[in-house]
Amino acid sequence: MERGSSGLRRLFREVAKFGAVGGAGVLVNLGVFNLVRQVTDLQVVRASVIATVVAIIFNYVGFRYFTYRDRDKSRRTREMSLFLLFSAVGLVIENGVLYAATYGFGWDSPLQSNVFKFLGIGVATLFRFWSYRTWVFRALPARGPVAGSGRVTGSRATQRVP
Repeated sequence: MERGSSGLRRLFREVAKFGAVGGAGVLVNLGVFNLVRQVTDLQVVRASVIATVVAIIFNYVGFRYFTYRDRDKSRRTREMSLFLLFSAVGLVIENGVLYAATYGFGWDSPLQSNVFKFLGIGVATLFRFWSYRTWVFRALPARGPVAGSGRVTGSRATQRVP
């Protein structure tokens, strides 16, 4: 039972760290979105794509050096390629929601744009959490027993080896 609760605690910590970085990323995303909308004449979805790209860069740094700093760092090219691939899918999800609201339903007031931008971020975040933890920031394999101790070390709770 301890093993399961340890895994649940790890997952909770991971979700909390992902949420902290993601929450800051949402603020960056919405801030850049509204700034671009105020200082340029870009269409709403184009302004949103720019904001999403800035947030993706911000989030990569936060995820790599805070949320997933203990994960495998040996294959950065693969990690970055997958991160960009899944981030691009998230960008399409996020901005697809905004596009549908704006051009499909005509909901394009500043308040409506922000609501649907935020909703799109939420839907894309579910996809990103799953894809980043599954494919991008992979867990290191658990280490074997420490010689002579009779204990297994690594990310799992310490346990006796029979």
